[in-house]
Formats: sequence, structure tokens, C-alpha cells
Amino acid sequence: MRIGELGHRTGLNTHQLRYYEAQGLLEAGRGANGYREYDESAVLRVRQIRHLLDAGLSSEDIAYLLPCAIGEAPELLGCPELVAAMRSRMRRIDEQMDRLARSRGALAKYIEAAERMSDRNYPPFEGAAPEPATA
Repeated sequence: MRIGELGHRTGLNTHQLRYYEAQGLLEAGRGANGYREYDESAVLRVRQIRHLLDAGLSSEDIAYLLPCAIGEAPELLGCPELVAAMRSRMRRIDEQMDRLARSRGALAKYIEAAERMSDRNYPPFEGAAPEPATA
């Protein structure tokens, strides 16, 4: 099947599929006309990739895990290296969550203090926006 059909069957656009291919997550042959050609197993492979991305894994992690993936969900064969890689990723997620929780706590304290002080008369703060602009 061509990339457009694979995209239609998996709900992804061709740009995402090309990215997966560039990352070594998905393989395509080339037809005589030069178009990418995928076999039926590509549908399952894309679904596995999506599930693993939803678990917070990077494309590098997924490239390492895919040879051990069975089924759409997927189930992963429990070789020691695989378990170690997933535990490492979970530790990184836990560290990110801890940093976010600390940031949230600090921000909550600043908001609380600002609200306590809101009854005082301060000169207007010129140029202040309610929320900072994002890029």
C-alpha cells in the first residue's frame, strides 16, 4: 500500500509517517515508480508506535522497544534490557512531575500572597498583561 492509504488506515498524515520512517520506526520499500510501498504489517507497526508514544516514550526509546513488541497494545517481551530502559524512562517522568509539582507549589504561594495584598492601594503597573505572551 502507498503512504496515503497507510495514513488513511491509521488516521495519521503522511508527514507523521515519513517522520516515523526517518526515525527508523517504520520501514517502506520502493515501488518501480519510486513511491513508498508498505506491507500490511505497517498498519500494526504504526498502531504500536502510537500506543508507545502515548505512554510518554521518545522515538529513540520506541526504536529500542519495537523489536520486542507483540500485538497492537502492544505487549512487550520482558527481556532485562527492555525493562531497564522502561524503568529509566519512568524515572525521568517522575523527576519531571516532581519539578512541576514544586513549580506549581511555588506559584500557588505567590498567587496567595498577591491575593492577600490585593486590598492595598498600589500605583498601576503599566504595561502589565494578565498573562505573559507565549511564542
